[in-house]
Amino acid sequence: MIQNDSSTARRVFLKTAAATPVILARGKTPAPNILYINSHDSGRYLQPYGHMVPAPNLQRLAESGILFRQAFSAAPTCSPSRAGLVTGQSPHSAGILGLANRGFYIADYKQHVLHTLRTAGYYSALAGIQHIAPSGAALGYDTVLPCRSVWAEHVTPPTVEFLNHAPKQPFWLEVGFFETHRKFHDPGPAEDMRYSMPPAPVPDRPQTRLDWAGFKASARVLDTAVGEILRALEVNGLAGNTLVISTTDHGPAFPTMKCNLTDYGTGVSLIMRGPGGFSGGKVCDAMISHLDLFPTLCDIVGIERPAWLQGHSLMPVIRGEAQEINEEIFAEVTYHAAYEPKRAVRTRRWKYFRYFSGRTVPVLANCDDGPSKTLWLDNGWRNRHVDAEHLYDLMFDPCERHNLAADPELEPILEEMRGRLGRWMRATNDPLLHGPVPAPHGASYNPPDAISPKGPIIRVT
Repeated sequence: MIQNDSSTARRVFLKTAAATPVILARGKTPAPNILYINSHDSGRYLQPYGHMVPAPNLQRLAESGILFRQAFSAAPTCSPSRAGLVTGQSPHSAGILGLANRGFYIADYKQHVLHTLRTAGYYSALAGIQHIAPSGAALGYDTVLPCRSVWAEHVTPPTVEFLNHAPKQPFWLEVGFFETHRKFHDPGPAEDMRYSMPPAPVPDRPQTRLDWAGFKASARVLDTAVGEILRALEVNGLAGNTLVISTTDHGPAFPTMKCNLTDYGTGVSLIMRGPGGFSGGKVCDAMISHLDLFPTLCDIVGIERPAWLQGHSLMPVIRGEAQEINEEIFAEVTYHAAYEPKRAVRTRRWKYFRYFSGRTVPVLANCDDGPSKTLWLDNGWRNRHVDAEHLYDLMFDPCERHNLAADPELEPILEEMRGRLGRWMRATNDPLLHGPVPAPHGASYNPPDAISPKGPIIRVT
């Protein structure tokens, strides 16, 4: 469902969008450039989503594009999430069950969207972090822009330089920022901890306020970089025919967020602006998965969808032909810092997830170190009980605090959600169906009892 300032404006948009021709790569209309911007660990905690985390450039992008309020990643962990987006399939289907920096990789890099776009004449370029392969060259990019680091200050200048000398053929440009990953930038005057409110899952304490002030500082740096890149599009006359996709991999690195199957972990920002109907400062409330972006790009560009895609094109919603494209969406974790196999299914009303390891206490290494984590540890987090199954009514419990899996009155709902998850796992040949999933040769991970991701490491030889 698309929401605008008024019903009249919405009718005008739907009429215009429905009449907008598909932009064909081989037709008379030039194929759009695609600028894919991915931040690290941001969730939806940015100004366009109503949070007190100033991001004026992202706000302007939303006001001229479409803001997706119910967008979710395929995994609340870094490499699997990104792999899901660029391959259009669940991470376990893509073959990546953990972090690329710990030796987990996609099974077939030819399934990356850049190779499908290449068949339509696209040039591909990468700036900054990609986090799914040993290198950008291994992914098959035509060019990897020279960046001294993956921080915004070093990623932005070569990105702007690329846009200043953009190729005449359509391009896929991926820009990956390390912000807002820990370690956060130092708070400045605009991020006074006294007036910072930490996210809902963590208590409002001096430690967490200081922690959140650092997140806000990182978001400021991120937003400034996005603004410079968007200005480069304008200056070089590229904005009108460039589809901008701004998103993040998963929720912020705070307890019960990143690496968790709650909406705090899987909910992501997603703003799109450009050809194909992505304009006008609209809000979309349809339930969207990152897996839906690849088939959407195929429709916009006018190329055949690869057989492995598991998502659905956004275009029926954008054209006003449907209010939803997904009855259910899924998310997963297998490895992050440590092995913690769990799977989730979400409908509009219900969320169900299940832990498969038999462990009944938190896997603490899967939460990045920081003041908020330390506060929880000091107050007994390591001994908190973790249920094997979780069921939440998202209408009355959007914070996912009251597990209803043991409620006998909801047994039919529980069985339905178990069935949804089971059917998906079988349809995608989830390796968890066959028991514990071993890490691949060359991978490394923390033992499940480790307190920190910087703790002891198990290496698979």
